[in-house]
Amino acid sequence: MSSNDDPVEIDSPAACNGDTLSTNKNGLYLYPVSVNASGEGLPYAPADWPNPGDKWAWKVGKRIAAAGYFLDRYLYLPQRLRGKRNAFASRLSVEQYIRSEFPSVDIKEFFASFSWKIPSKLLKGGWYAEVTSSGMKPDSHFGSSSCKAGNSVCASLVAENPSPETMICDLCCSEPGFCRDCCCILCCKTISSAYGGYSYIRCEATGVDGYICGHIAHIDCALRAYMAGTVGGSIGLDAEYFCRRCDSRTDLVSHVMKLLNICGSIDSRDDIEKILSVGICILRGSRKTNAKQLLHHIKSAMAKLHKGTCIRDVFKEEEFMDTNGGTSQHDTGTCVSTYHGESILSERSSPQKMTSNFDHRIESLKLEDEIDQTLQALRKSQEFEYRLAEEKLFAQKNYIMNLYEQLDKERSDLSSHTSMVETDTLLDVVLKRVDQIKREISKLKDMKQVQNGFGTTSKQILKDYFGLETESS
Repeated sequence: MSSNDDPVEIDSPAACNGDTLSTNKNGLYLYPVSVNASGEGLPYAPADWPNPGDKWAWKVGKRIAAAGYFLDRYLYLPQRLRGKRNAFASRLSVEQYIRSEFPSVDIKEFFASFSWKIPSKLLKGGWYAEVTSSGMKPDSHFGSSSCKAGNSVCASLVAENPSPETMICDLCCSEPGFCRDCCCILCCKTISSAYGGYSYIRCEATGVDGYICGHIAHIDCALRAYMAGTVGGSIGLDAEYFCRRCDSRTDLVSHVMKLLNICGSIDSRDDIEKILSVGICILRGSRKTNAKQLLHHIKSAMAKLHKGTCIRDVFKEEEFMDTNGGTSQHDTGTCVSTYHGESILSERSSPQKMTSNFDHRIESLKLEDEIDQTLQALRKSQEFEYRLAEEKLFAQKNYIMNLYEQLDKERSDLSSHTSMVETDTLLDVVLKRVDQIKREISKLKDMKQVQNGFGTTSKQILKDYFGLETESS
């Protein structure tokens, strides 16, 4: 559909000032929004459609058109209508869905009920407006996009490093002054990107629709809240981070490896000690073999720091205790240490190259890490299958119960009529309802085959009842 056919037209945000508000021809107040903003209902998503209480949601990305509205704009189905497809990234895809699922609906009337175009907070001169109860007024200047927390070094402002699309969030991200790209989800304060951002962790867990969580937290905040490190009880963390927003787990061993790599570019003894302390707190108490080995390595480096060892000598490759009396792999003075094949520190002074001697202990750590990653991926896939099966099975159960309620009502109507003609008609309705219930119960029986795992379930059942397309062999 061309822009000329667009039933919804909005005033250019550039025409807005501190005293005027943008509205469309249907009288909807089109307030400007920030980069990556999201919300529910009017004016940017349908409200109470097709049924009262149905909540559509919306989200914008980062690209802004010359006219002042967002190029990246997403629409999310109400929870009740969600199935194999939950989100739409274009107006055309929404139109195709409406025509398919609601063929009798007037498309123009549907799009006229809300505004597809969403204005950004960009005003004339590159100023941005904050929406207040009295309207809009410019109060901050950040260049080409804005951060809700007012952070001039927010990651969302770095056009050269665009982040993956994040899932819609109407909880913390709806709070004024909270920015998902630079605010800790636990303390709401901005994070620091000093030394490669060693002090925070970002949840990269992928949701059902392919969007990542994207929420971040200070490592220190997560440790204090027992959401990082090794934690017993029901949460059961082992050198992991537990995201409060999406309940996903992130392995932190690789994050500690990042900390050690960061130390290679630091000359401050105090800063190195601070970073190593974070690594110790993360790995302490872990039952993972690779985490234990890495913790021993860090503690050894920390002990050298406390003894006043020269920084360039602190990270010389540690000798794993060799029962055969072996020595260090090299004695060139090169300040290099390796962990499952990765360089922890680059050479500081010696240009000599390291030998490529094979060390089975290093290889063991590498394999251990790969197995951990495999098991984590398996757990995530099983959690997805469980949630999908739970949703579909209970939906089928509820549908059957609704059919039983209809059957009870129809039986009651049948018993209260004496006319032969009406009785025959109602009896036919009851018998058809009984047959329908039998079919749905049989369908539920087929669906229950997933109890042995999706991998052993018929591809046709997965496709028909769970919306999963499988590749044919």
